[in-house]
Amino acid sequence: MHSYLEFEKPVAELEGKVQELRRMAAEDPTMQIGDEVARLEAKASQLLTDTYSKLTPWQKTLVARHPNRPHFTDYVSRLVSDFTPLAGDRVFGEDHAVEGGLGRLNGRRVVVIGQEKGSDTQSRVKHNFGMANPEGYRKAVRLMSLAERFQMPVITLADTSGAYPGKDAEARGQAEAIARSIDRSLSLKVPLISVIIGEGMSGGAVAIAAANRVLMLEHSIYAVISPEGCSSILWRSSDKAQDAAAAMRITAQDLLSLGVIDRILPEPVGGAHRETAQMISETGKAIEEELKALDGLSGEELVAQRRAKFLKMGREGLA
Repeated sequence: MHSYLEFEKPVAELEGKVQELRRMAAEDPTMQIGDEVARLEAKASQLLTDTYSKLTPWQKTLVARHPNRPHFTDYVSRLVSDFTPLAGDRVFGEDHAVEGGLGRLNGRRVVVIGQEKGSDTQSRVKHNFGMANPEGYRKAVRLMSLAERFQMPVITLADTSGAYPGKDAEARGQAEAIARSIDRSLSLKVPLISVIIGEGMSGGAVAIAAANRVLMLEHSIYAVISPEGCSSILWRSSDKAQDAAAAMRITAQDLLSLGVIDRILPEPVGGAHRETAQMISETGKAIEEELKALDGLSGEELVAQRRAKFLKMGREGLA
């Protein structure tokens, strides 16, 4: 069953009427509902198109957090063949919030790393809702180093509300682990492509997204802090989250204009969760295009390009 967001209620009512008519027709085959169903479907489709053409930053935040939005494991299962997951940071233990391993993207050997939120209660608890502990970022560093050793491009998929803020995580060096992951990303001598597939919040996302090319789904969000967190700091209440979302410029469109990301991947009307297979396929094609564009660059050139890219953000931001 499709899960509707608050602002999608008018669409939900129309699509609900269509389902009800079809249910009634199934019970009574003599009913003629074809014309009415077609009219309602056309109206619902147009309303959905109109709604998604003018989403506010807060509404985009809700879409980015949609429970049915495709996650890391969905992308890997459809795009990466011969995937072999690798576990553990060789220091403390395994963190299921960050998943990664070896595989092939259309025949090309790659290392894939990303945050996994989970799709139901059991898996969300297992993956800690995509909020990684230090061992998750240390695992990411280990996999990046492995990729460099065997000259394999790295693909990262960021989708987290932030690194886990628990006491134990801080005791095990959360900030240090994130910093080392960012440093490893920037120094990597193989191509690194990152895609913000949902939420890209705080250092938890930047830790694996300091890439040569940063792509972002149309309705994803990317920021130094969540709108609720920003609201709590500035207004001492999370009630101003909508205002914070608008002020922070967290949408893909804003970030492209600011030079923080390099490319926006259009989503199907209604969001990636409505046409998951299509969205994943288009993302795979975009990643391949970006990898081909980096073919032929030496390790030193890749590092220099990455360095110049992020220094430019700072220079223009201070100008």
